[in-house]
Amino acid sequence: MNSIYRRGLFALVPALALLATGCAMAPPPPDYAAIVAAPDRSDADKKNDDRREPVKMLEFTGARPGMKVLDMGAGAGYSTELLARAVAPDGTVYAQNGQGMYARVKTMLEPRLKTPAAKNIVNDPRPYDDPLPPGVANLDLVTFFYFYHDTTYMPVDRAKMDKALFDALKPGGTFVIADYSAKPGAGIGVGKTLHRIDQATERAEIEAAGFQFVAEGDFLRNPDDPRTEPIFHPKQPVDIFVMKFRKPG
Repeated sequence: MNSIYRRGLFALVPALALLATGCAMAPPPPDYAAIVAAPDRSDADKKNDDRREPVKMLEFTGARPGMKVLDMGAGAGYSTELLARAVAPDGTVYAQNGQGMYARVKTMLEPRLKTPAAKNIVNDPRPYDDPLPPGVANLDLVTFFYFYHDTTYMPVDRAKMDKALFDALKPGGTFVIADYSAKPGAGIGVGKTLHRIDQATERAEIEAAGFQFVAEGDFLRNPDDPRTEPIFHPKQPVDIFVMKFRKPG
């Protein structure tokens, strides 16, 4: 073996090792359709699927086995459980709810947490702007589904909240958010009156924390929604925007 070839081969070995390590750290995505079709999911969750497009949402999040995830505003845990199934068997999902919200959903969330599908869910009733227990960091993914608008009329420091989410993610980690769309230029006040938020407002607040916008999902959009009415008992499906952000690094 000539010396030039030998030196080239030796130089290639560390690169191949690094590539192998990277591949080991990024397992392929699970079968999201099979997760949603799991026979042990509750009838209530399956009914909720009709308006949530869970397969497309899971695909958009990129949740994979072994990931560590924070699900903000988890409520009764519909999305939390789906994420837990996606990151199983070795991943973890923190189900965050503010103290007031936790009191409202406790009777629905706690029975879910006793099921086999929730064995990797950690109940996390903490303030929105201090959402994780001490020492929890380097998350792979944060999700915030249909609740960011509520923090606009709660005693929540949203800048502090968004920065806390940024700091909790590892470099390269992702933040996926979905919310009910208000008309462009709508003020923050519609968060309480209509339970909606202007997408541009939400995006600007998140980017101010240091996040980089990555992509938008259009699978829950409805251009026929006038976006001038409360989301409850709508005359047509509510227009919902979905965005993905990334922590640089």
